[in-house]
Amino acid sequence: MTFRPALWVLAATAALAAAGPASAVTFRYAFQGDVKSLDPYTLKETFAIAAQGNAYEGLTTRDKNLKIVPLLAESWEVVEPTRWRFHLRHGVKFHDGSDFTADDVVFSANRVRAAGSDFASNLPKDAEVVKVDDHTVDFKLTTPNPILHYQFDNWYIMSKKWAEAHDALNPTPASATTPSYAALHENGTGPYVIESHQPGVKTVFKRAPNYWGKVESNLDEAVFTTIGNDSTRVAALLSGEVDWVDPVPLQDQSRVAASGNAVMMTGPELRTIFLGMDQTRDELLESNVKGKNPFKDVRVRQAFMLAIDENVIRTRVMRSQATPSALMIAPEMFDLAGDFKRPPADPDKAKKLLAEAGYPDGFEVGMDCPNDRYVNDGDICQAVVSMLARVGVTVKLNAQPKAKYFAKVLKAGGYSTSFYLLGWTPSTNDSHNVLFEIMGCRTDPKTSRGGMNLGGYCDPKLDALTDEVLVETDAAKRSKLIEAAYRIGIDDAGYIPLHQQALAWGVSKKVKLTQRPDNQLKLIWVSKQP
Repeated sequence: MTFRPALWVLAATAALAAAGPASAVTFRYAFQGDVKSLDPYTLKETFAIAAQGNAYEGLTTRDKNLKIVPLLAESWEVVEPTRWRFHLRHGVKFHDGSDFTADDVVFSANRVRAAGSDFASNLPKDAEVVKVDDHTVDFKLTTPNPILHYQFDNWYIMSKKWAEAHDALNPTPASATTPSYAALHENGTGPYVIESHQPGVKTVFKRAPNYWGKVESNLDEAVFTTIGNDSTRVAALLSGEVDWVDPVPLQDQSRVAASGNAVMMTGPELRTIFLGMDQTRDELLESNVKGKNPFKDVRVRQAFMLAIDENVIRTRVMRSQATPSALMIAPEMFDLAGDFKRPPADPDKAKKLLAEAGYPDGFEVGMDCPNDRYVNDGDICQAVVSMLARVGVTVKLNAQPKAKYFAKVLKAGGYSTSFYLLGWTPSTNDSHNVLFEIMGCRTDPKTSRGGMNLGGYCDPKLDALTDEVLVETDAAKRSKLIEAAYRIGIDDAGYIPLHQQALAWGVSKKVKLTQRPDNQLKLIWVSKQP
């Protein structure tokens, strides 16, 4: 499937050229959250991945249409069904001047699967990564994997020598209270060097002077600032203090569009916003129900699904800028998505199911929610609290900035939340990623299955289908396997999908850039009129 990027072109080429080479061009941008860590294996979160990707690079990347293309690997081949060979680019140097070689790939393959990494599932845990020569690496698998390279663009390669020299051999976990060297510094091969990094405040990027590749951008510098307050963020855009903001609150979008000095860039996003429930503990962490876990009963999970009116969330909270979802994946990424329909809200049936499960008067439960990560995330959670109250469930909402939120829910590998809201964009643009990483059982320590399954949902039949999906090369058969797996997830009510939110970028009219539906801002495609 081809995605068409939205482009905003402002100012003639002659105007850009007139500034002359002596004029330094600085792009300033602001996001509601921060980039807590520069360690590229700390947090699988879209904005952090995009920011780090200005300095770090993977073996592959995605172009403006989200097509996989070569990056640090010039080419690759499937030598045999269970062995891929990657031919590495020559002449690439890290920002410290050291050479990029196969040793760095082997090191990064081991580091990304080590304890503390949030990217362990980007590479099969049982894959053997072997150096053939300085610019050739083999990936030996235990089973065929036709989409192995799909996740490599978000798996960034780190320097082995640099990590060894700075005691950064292990990934920095999201829950770390003391930052590592790799969390505060970078040494990638990318088009921009991170000159300074103040977590939660500001990060400054400078054009890498000896970058091996070509860059469309005319930027000499980019300055990222965290602006958590919606009104302050929009005011900074309209005053010209910053050139790009995300997100623009729904209520401010018409004002930005009519401002004369900025435009709104909107479009469908691939991220699915959903709710998850703790289905693994014998007793919930934050509940008045003692000695048992209500979410282990499918009737309770079904009741929550029926109590939550996504159409109300779409119209009132999201102001119609969201698409209700029946699945845990955007319909653009699954050809049979149209065969699934979201059940209408039914509070009366929800009450009946709760009573059948032994909770005629409902129960209390804690809920974790970010309030600066997704569009109107805090308001969505408040709406969920109100809807569940109507069926007798009292929700104690813990809404907090994303850094604190992720540190809590990812603590000790997850399973530290009773009820939560999360958003997910499959890095492969494929259902296997969702079925494996979000819906997969976390019962086998030998695999990275269920890496972001924070509630412990588990159905072995779904896992078996997921394994078949991975190796099936016939497109029609593969789609049927995916369909069957999603049916199991729906019958289990393992998750509650809500919607795909819309992109809402505010952009200065002095700027030309590319907006991809994965919501990653890439500096290499940003140019600004001096």
